[in-house]
Amino acid sequence: MFKLLYIKRPKLLVVTLITLISIPLPSFAKSVSINVFAIPSKSIINLVEQTSDALKKEGIMSFYEKGKPVHATLYLTDFVEGSEEDIKRAVKSITEQHQEFAITAQGFSVTQSNWAFINLQYSPKLQRLADEVTMAIEPLRDTNATIPSWVKNYPNKLTAFERYGSPNVFQNFQPHLTLLANEKSPKLVILNKQMQAHPPEAQGKIIGIGIGISDPFGQQKQVIAEYFFNNDKN
Repeated sequence: MFKLLYIKRPKLLVVTLITLISIPLPSFAKSVSINVFAIPSKSIINLVEQTSDALKKEGIMSFYEKGKPVHATLYLTDFVEGSEEDIKRAVKSITEQHQEFAITAQGFSVTQSNWAFINLQYSPKLQRLADEVTMAIEPLRDTNATIPSWVKNYPNKLTAFERYGSPNVFQNFQPHLTLLANEKSPKLVILNKQMQAHPPEAQGKIIGIGIGISDPFGQQKQVIAEYFFNNDKN
C-alpha cells in the first residue's frame, strides 16, 4: 500500500503541472484612446475654417488645416480595446433621445503651453449631453490608464480623473474647439492679440454625436461612428 501511494504521487504531480501549463495565462488587455464628441453645424465649421485661414497666413497650420474634423469633446479617455461596439450602442441610444440645439462659438483662447481654442459658450443642453455620455460609457473605460502629469497639479481634476478617467467632466467640463496644440511659432502671440481685438464668433447648432479613435492631442485619427439627432421628435 505504501509503495502504491509512493508511485502515484509523482504521476499526480506531473499531471497537475501539465494541466497548469496548458491553462492560458491572462494577458494584459490593450487600451485605445476614444473621443466621444459633439458634431457642430456648418456655420461653426465655417468659423473654424476662417480662423484657420488667418493662422495659415502666418504660417501656422491648425488641426482643421491638417484635415482633422471639427468637434467638441464630450468625453475622452482610454478604453479597453474591443469595447468599441458597446460604446457605439450606448452613444446611439443617447442620440435617439435628443434633438439639435443651439450653440454659440465666441472668443479665442491660448494656454501657457500654446494650445489654441475657439471657445463655446456654456450651454445646459451641451453640459447634459456630456454628462449623459460620461455616465453611460464610463464603466467601459480602462481603469489602469495613466494619470497625465499636469492633472496632479489640480486637485479637482485629479479627483475627476481617478473616478471617471477624465479630468474634464461634470463641473470641469469646458467645451471648446481645438485649433492648435503646443504651437512653436512666435507669431501666435501677435495673432492672439488680433483675435482678442476681433474675436471669432458664430451661431450654430450641435447636430449629433461622433466617436473617434484619438491621437495624443485628442484629435481623431479615425472616426468610427457618427449619429445625428432626430429632429422629428416633438
